[in-house]
Parts: sequence; C-alpha cells; structure tokens
Amino acid sequence: MAKKKNKGAGAQQTKAEPQGAGGKFKEFTEFLEQSKVEIKKVVWPTQKETIQTCTAVLVLVVVMSLFLGVVDMGLSKLVETVLS
Repeated sequence: MAKKKNKGAGAQQTKAEPQGAGGKFKEFTEFLEQSKVEIKKVVWPTQKETIQTCTAVLVLVVVMSLFLGVVDMGLSKLVETVLS
C-alpha cells in the first residue's frame, strides 16, 4: 500500500520500521493478504476469448512471417543482382 504524504510543514505519515525477523515476517504476511485481495479483483478471460485471442495472434504471426520472408528473398535477389 502506498504511503501518504502530508503537504503541511513537511510532515510525512510513515509506518514504523519493523524490528528484526519478526517484523519482516509480519510485512510478508501483510503482503500476501493484500495480494490475495487484489487477485480476487482480476477478471479472467473466458475460454472462448482466450481461443479467439490465441487464434488472432497465430494468424498474425503466420502473415508477418510470410511477409518478412518474401521481403527478405526480394532484397537478397536485389543485392545478388547488384553485386554480380
């Protein structure tokens, strides 16, 4: 969680620094609890949305691969023609 800063007289609201391993453990458990709350807020895609997105990505990869392959062959032939 972010620390809040007060603008008046340069005062800042901060947490007390934990002491030793016990404090670190307490920080870690607080982190896990906050993570659990945030994970519950995540909206996961449906199976249909996931399949549609993966299909779109695969189609784009194939199209771009073909395009770049054709451009590469064309430029190779051009360079070969110029150098021979």
